[in-house]
Amino acid sequence: MTDLSVEYALKSLDGLSVGDAFGELFFRRSPYNATFDSLPQTFWEWTDDTHMALSIVQCLIVHKHIEQDALAGMFAKRYKQDPHRGYAGGAHRLLGEVARGGNWRAISPKLFGTGSFGNGGAMRAAPIGGFFYDDVNKAAKEAELSAEVTHYHIEGKAGAIAVAVAAAIAANKPYPIGVEFLKAIIPYVPEGETRSKIELAAQIPSDAIIDAMKQLGSGEKVSAQDTVPFCLWSAAHHLDNYEAALWNTAKGLGDVDTTCAIVGGIVALSAPEVPEAYLKRREPISIES
Repeated sequence: MTDLSVEYALKSLDGLSVGDAFGELFFRRSPYNATFDSLPQTFWEWTDDTHMALSIVQCLIVHKHIEQDALAGMFAKRYKQDPHRGYAGGAHRLLGEVARGGNWRAISPKLFGTGSFGNGGAMRAAPIGGFFYDDVNKAAKEAELSAEVTHYHIEGKAGAIAVAVAAAIAANKPYPIGVEFLKAIIPYVPEGETRSKIELAAQIPSDAIIDAMKQLGSGEKVSAQDTVPFCLWSAAHHLDNYEAALWNTAKGLGDVDTTCAIVGGIVALSAPEVPEAYLKRREPISIES
């Protein structure tokens, strides 16, 4: 760990939480005819994506790595305090049981029969890449540990690994862009559908969002496989512009709060800034639970 580890994790968290709150707006309006000035002037509310990412960063600050039992406890404590942040059914079951004293190690591998491969492990993983920006292998391993607590299936873990690796790569200048950015991520991702679709993403032109939506998915199935490849494709082509990255990602529709959270958490580490105007619109966050 270096002095920049916490700084980068917090920077990624800002990008993730703004993206989450921004994306949530587009379940009720079209990104194709909206502008920043047309969006609500009140606080944009964030969802479970940010709620769980807060625990990730808290765990990293306290333990300097992903301590799985501590992380499970942090997840469950926040969930119990505020269960109405848009948690999916599997998370309600797992975190509710952990909050009542259950052991995540007994529950997570059995969710949906084989463990969850939802996109929840990936949606909160970018700050891990920020924290371990100077060791991509470590970022991948810690992301896998973080995902196991709730997303035990290999695809659920692969999604988290891919996002954390992308964030770690984005945090180091000069970073590869476009196709080369995607190619730099692939070797760290376990074999499977998520990896295969990241390989496919590297073949889709930067301006072909319809093709990306059709071939990769954009979270309609709420799985790692149909969420992470699209997010990495969108981030890869907008690494130098946070605002453009969010708007492009929102145009992919689908699970738009989560896709924007993932992209926001990555691009916050490569772009010059998360615009202050966006930060001011985001509902406030606190690492302390």
